[in-house]
Amino acid sequence: MSRLAPLTPETAVGVSRDLLTDLTTRHGRIGEMVSTMAHSPALLTGYLQLSRAMKRAKLSRKAGERVSIAVQAQQGCGLCMDAHVAAARAHGIPEDEIQRAKAGTSADPATAAIIDLGLRVYRNPTAVTDEHIAALRDHGYSNREIADVVGIVALNLLTGAFNLVAGLTPEDDPEQ
Repeated sequence: MSRLAPLTPETAVGVSRDLLTDLTTRHGRIGEMVSTMAHSPALLTGYLQLSRAMKRAKLSRKAGERVSIAVQAQQGCGLCMDAHVAAARAHGIPEDEIQRAKAGTSADPATAAIIDLGLRVYRNPTAVTDEHIAALRDHGYSNREIADVVGIVALNLLTGAFNLVAGLTPEDDPEQ
């Protein structure tokens, strides 16, 4: 059960009201996470900006979803996990690879390496060594793609932590 009530354009105030009004005008309906984040205009604004920015990531969406799944398997946000598994399926990632991502790996060594980077960034960024970065480059990842992983992890940490603190679960969001 949700610990924080979602807001609507009618119940929100100030910047949050403006953001929710704009989002509902453009998209029709917004999810529980976004409407609940509106309690903090700073948080909602930051989330929306980071989310938009990460849509321009160079790292492939398939790799990014696998990193997200691995991070959410650690963080424990069911709402996020469901969303990333659905996105992975929509991008054609096979079920066995979704399960591997939940376990923090992949049958493909390059994909396993980028998932490993995501988990290191999530768990302990000081565990990323020069050798890890060199191995990622050997797999063909660019500096931009490597940097994108930090953004993907940060976005997952933000959304997952918020959902867990707010008590949001898949049952709270009918869009899931």
